[in-house]
Amino acid sequence: MIVGVGALGTHAADALARAGVGHLTLVDRDVVEVSNLQRQCLFDEEDARRARPKAIAAATALRRVNESIRVDADSEELSVERFDALADRPDLILDGTDNFAARMLINDLAIRDGVTWIYAAAVGSTGRAMTIVPGRTPCLRCLMPTPPPTAEVGTCESMGVLSTAITSVVSFQVTEALRWLCRGEFTRGVWVCDPWETIAELRMRHTAPDPNCDSCGRGELPALRTRAESATPLCGRNAVQVMPHATGGVDLRKLADGLGDWASSVECSHQLLRFQADDARFTVFRSGRALVFGTDDAGRARILYDRYVGL
Repeated sequence: MIVGVGALGTHAADALARAGVGHLTLVDRDVVEVSNLQRQCLFDEEDARRARPKAIAAATALRRVNESIRVDADSEELSVERFDALADRPDLILDGTDNFAARMLINDLAIRDGVTWIYAAAVGSTGRAMTIVPGRTPCLRCLMPTPPPTAEVGTCESMGVLSTAITSVVSFQVTEALRWLCRGEFTRGVWVCDPWETIAELRMRHTAPDPNCDSCGRGELPALRTRAESATPLCGRNAVQVMPHATGGVDLRKLADGLGDWASSVECSHQLLRFQADDARFTVFRSGRALVFGTDDAGRARILYDRYVGL
């Protein structure tokens, strides 16, 4: 299963299909946009003009690449319910997402069901990846007990990304996938690269799960308890109210500082933050709740929220 069929996910899916992996399930809630084409393979300008769902467009392309394999597409957001409805659990999950709420959901589902998954991320010129084997390695929450808001770490949309950073990370991720599927082998540690600075190294932060981790140590699996659909269209206002995945609120000034040049009309006070991005207007409150103006599509609002606020 590949969750997130964007920059990382399309390259990983293409490589695995060409390698002959017999069954791929692609999960992505977004549609193809012209701005995606700089970094995402499997799509073309016609996909963008028609705003085709990414999972479906990618699956169509992969079936032309290798007609002997099975490719399933799910164009809805990953949830506990959708994962539990699968006829078969995946042997392996690859992370192609762009926000930590989705990654923590993958993390906790994988721990619950004993499924290996490979975390990956790339932004700017840097990238990182890590194979997570429940019970044998640290999980993502071991390394990030409190994931940062998206605005602090950036995304491809907000900061741009070097295409070779993507292919470098995917090279490691897919190699790990093939080693695991064929031999049950994996690399311990976090692989980090910056091709612009000619850096590639394996960093060993932990060699074993953290017994105090809320996910793999204590078994509380907080992402499975707290994640819920939380975007509600506001009648007659062309706006959607979006609730955060996490609790505890947000430092609005820090969030505003992280927006950088990719947001405009930024106004920040003690009570709320306003800004514009992606043809939408955001009003973010101290609790993390936000109003997204310019759309009445709850799914689209959730995508934009995770892209620019990411709580």
